[in-house]
Parts: sequence; C-alpha cells; structure tokens
Amino acid sequence: MQQPFVLAACAEMIWRDRPMEWRASRLAEMGFEVGLWNWPDHDLDALERSGATFSIMNGYLTGRLADDEGANELLRSARETAQVGKRLGVARLNLHGTGLGAGGLPAQPTEIVTGAMWLKARDTLCRIAELAEDENVVFTLENLNLPVDHPGTPFGRASDTLALVSSVNHPRLRLNLDLYHVQIGEGNLIETCRACLPWIGEVQVADVPGRCEPGTGEINYHMIARALYDMGYRGPVGMEAFAKGDSEAALDAFRQAFTLGG
Repeated sequence: MQQPFVLAACAEMIWRDRPMEWRASRLAEMGFEVGLWNWPDHDLDALERSGATFSIMNGYLTGRLADDEGANELLRSARETAQVGKRLGVARLNLHGTGLGAGGLPAQPTEIVTGAMWLKARDTLCRIAELAEDENVVFTLENLNLPVDHPGTPFGRASDTLALVSSVNHPRLRLNLDLYHVQIGEGNLIETCRACLPWIGEVQVADVPGRCEPGTGEINYHMIARALYDMGYRGPVGMEAFAKGDSEAALDAFRQAFTLGG
C-alpha cells in the first residue's frame, strides 16, 4: 500500500463542537495538513501553537475579479491576507471569482459574464501573480458549482478557472480543483483532472450528494486516486467535506480512498 499524495482536511467542517486549534492539532497528530477558511475567525496565536502544517486558506476577504473597484479591493485584501498566510506558513491562498457571503452565496451575483469581464478578470489575476511574486506566496483559483451551492458566482466552472489560470500561466497562480463542485456542475472528473493537470495546486474532494467524506455518495474516489497517480499527480489532496458521522472515521475513509494498492 502506498500514499503518494499529501493529504489535508478542512478543519472548519469536522469536529464542529471543538475549538479550531484543537482540530488543527488533532489533524496534525493524524498525519493530515490543515485547511482553513477566513483567518479573522480564528485565534492566530493558538493556530501557531497547534503544530499543524496549513495546506490552504482563503486568500482574500473582500473583492472581485472583473471590475476596477472590485479588483483593487481584492488586491488590497489579498496583500493583507498574504501576511497572515506567511505567518502561519500556509502553502496556498485561495481565491474565487467574487467574494462569498452568508451560505456561500456571492456578495455580488452575476448572471451574465461579458467579454470585457473576462479580460478584466485575467488582468486582475496577472496582478495577483505579481503580488504573489513580491510576497513569495502562491494563490489558487477555485472552481465552484452554480446549480446547488454558489449560484451567480462568475467564473465558477472548472472550465472557466482553467481558462483563466492557464492564460496567465504563472507558477504562483494555480488551480484549486474541487471535484465536488465539478461533479455537480460539469462531471467528467478524470478528464477534467487531466486537462487541468499542468496548473493544479491542490485537488479538493467531497462526495455527492451531501458533501460528506468519500464513500458516502456516487463518486468513485478510489478510481480518481488511481487516475491522478497514473497521470503523474503527486500533490496535495484536501478533504473539504462534512463528516457524515464520526469525524475520525470520515478522515480514515478519506485516507483509504487515496491510498493505492501495491
């Protein structure tokens, strides 16, 4: 048996009755890196003491990709967040097409994305890449599903994030390829992984329906793991999922799904 991937888990979604620093410490004890959402929600001193290695965190608090005001705010917020990311040693700082509010809904919903918005989004991401160079950090752009969780989010499909990140083509701007969102919005998971492979910074997973750990829904994550390995991926895989029952059992199921036979 072999474990070719770096495994991480989103601490926000498991052991939800426990303090965040306890969750981070327990994940580290179990051999997982740790994913976070918005840093102002947490005691940074306590997280530093947790002994955890942080895989990913939201890389901004406010802002948007596709208009001047939103882009300037995104750059300001991303620069501030980069300082926190460096303090915690976070490997990747995550972005979306627009800021997300309560329930994951876009702060500024967009029904029609124009050609001018595409050009502006690419320009904004070029500025993000320059910021990442200046600050010695890495940003990722995450795909989101529109039908269920994030309606009205611009540049949400994996095909959209791939088009943007590949056109910028900078080593400090990568994809956060979330297969839960791909399954709901687009499907064709293995071929999507193959198309995105040169630009992937992290793969995130949860099963469908329910957004719980692998093995609770319709996605064959054993097959996904084998396909990722065969196409040469050796990077991080993060479980951004709720535990259907016990959190440690959910993490064990995730580990098993991404452990390959000899």
